[in-house]
Amino acid sequence: MNGLDSRQADLRRCFRDAGAFVARCLALAPWPQKPGDRLPAPRYRSGMQSVIIYIGAALAEIGGCFAFWAWLRMGKSPLWLLPGCASLVLFAWLLTLVDSSNAGRAYAAYGGIYIFSALLWLWIAEGVRPDRWDLGGVAVCLVGAAMILFGPHKV
Repeated sequence: MNGLDSRQADLRRCFRDAGAFVARCLALAPWPQKPGDRLPAPRYRSGMQSVIIYIGAALAEIGGCFAFWAWLRMGKSPLWLLPGCASLVLFAWLLTLVDSSNAGRAYAAYGGIYIFSALLWLWIAEGVRPDRWDLGGVAVCLVGAAMILFGPHKV
């Protein structure tokens, strides 16, 4: 198996695992009983559960954006947009599951996880190893995301 086949196999395994994660999230998520009902606020989730949700959201967002990239920049079929759009909807829904009273804070903390996931994509899917500047930058972002996510905020 050459390097490209290995990376593609790793990417397939990653999306398979992401699918299992999404299925578990769907089983735990509250759903409105009838049209017009509002969803209750998410129940308290531990910091680790929030990180896992953020990782799932990052995979969904990167997968959705890559579908558009593949269509527009790589000449793939427009049918790539169907799973891409579904993936972006999943991304937005997953962010609503994070235990945060403010959407902006949830999005800001997610940013560090997204940057980390994008560098993993660069390495696994595109075969470009991140350099020391990439790693230093993502370390700063993850520290910032942790401060936002775990900090003692005033309510």
